Amino acid sequence: MESENWYKIDNVSKIFLATVSERDTRCFRVSCTLKENIDPDILQKAVLLAIQDRPQMQVRIRRGIFWHYMEDTDIVPVVTAEHDRICPLLYVPARSMLHYQVTYFGRRINLEMFHVLADGTGGMEFLNIIVLHYLKLIHPGEMEDIAIHSGASRDDLNQDSYRQFFGKVGLSRGTPALKAYHPLSRKLPYDQLQFFEIHMPVSQILAKSKEIKVSLTSYLGAAWMLAFREDMPPRRRDLPVTVSLPVNLRNYYPSQTARNFFNNVSVSHVFDKEISIEELAAEFDAEFKKLLTEENIKKQMDNFETMEFVAPVRPVPLALKQPIVRYFSNRANKKVSIVLSNMGVQKPPEEMGKYIDGYTGYGTSNNLFSTVFSYNGDLSLGVSSPYSNTGVVKNLVRRLSGSGIEIRVYATEVIR
Repeated sequence: MESENWYKIDNVSKIFLATVSERDTRCFRVSCTLKENIDPDILQKAVLLAIQDRPQMQVRIRRGIFWHYMEDTDIVPVVTAEHDRICPLLYVPARSMLHYQVTYFGRRINLEMFHVLADGTGGMEFLNIIVLHYLKLIHPGEMEDIAIHSGASRDDLNQDSYRQFFGKVGLSRGTPALKAYHPLSRKLPYDQLQFFEIHMPVSQILAKSKEIKVSLTSYLGAAWMLAFREDMPPRRRDLPVTVSLPVNLRNYYPSQTARNFFNNVSVSHVFDKEISIEELAAEFDAEFKKLLTEENIKKQMDNFETMEFVAPVRPVPLALKQPIVRYFSNRANKKVSIVLSNMGVQKPPEEMGKYIDGYTGYGTSNNLFSTVFSYNGDLSLGVSSPYSNTGVVKNLVRRLSGSGIEIRVYATEVIR
């Protein structure tokens, strides 16, 4: 159809579009597992109801002369049984397609989304809208007065909040980051990823973090760092292990956008001497808190948003801009060992919660990527890895289980 509505792409999405690949599809998955098997026909109806609540998901990405843009589309989403790889390629240039999909397997509903459409917060809200409509159809009359909606207008939900809140000052120089340590293992062939799902009781790992008065994120960040340390050969111990942590900017600015509105901060450590997890977690926690001040976040994001308006950049055609964006993004990736995205405690409405068993999710990356979800006493780590050697993941599991935490691990077969 000829669309009457089109939308600019935010600056973060411009990076995703320039760097999407067969391995790093720039896609994420969020999943909700119910206590009963999924009825695909009812799920299809639920998705069609959900897009009435979130019409901004019904877009396709088009190429402009200078940047990409999105326009409304009338392509109808079709629910299917899970059959493809996790986080497949959901953007192909010049192909008319939706940039999200809903699949099911057993008791689990999966929402997979190209990161240009939304961040994890927006994706989780859309997933819960789908789940709510599904439960209303399966259990009629039980949740009629329940809704998952912020009350935001369509314009607010579509807002480019980066442009709204940042980019009003000149560029400033930060401290250049060092190249980070990456496992020496070869990467999987055919651009594959392997996925792990690691479960543990929230109470057990929370007790560990409370013992040393650090956040759960800092404790897990330190545990991941030590898992890398055990993988490092002596000649490479001068390299920092760097954990990149996405931050939901809605916690700092009054935005109701359903699109991307996050920032990444990084915590690094060089293992030049022996250090315990208690000492490392305390160091991690102090550095993380320092990075999370509103002043530091605003400075970083102002730099990022101002880049678009630098005079030599604006008039350059898209075909020339994208390789430049890709080059600098690849350089930035070399400065990150792992991404750790804590989605926090999931709190669906109580009426929904009695039918929900748990949540989990994954993101794609050319490095290791781990999500964190907490729900009803269970903590889930969704880990994606491009490496053929699973040593770092094993080191993490052994460290946590060795400290007395009960661990359950599931892994996918490596498929193309």
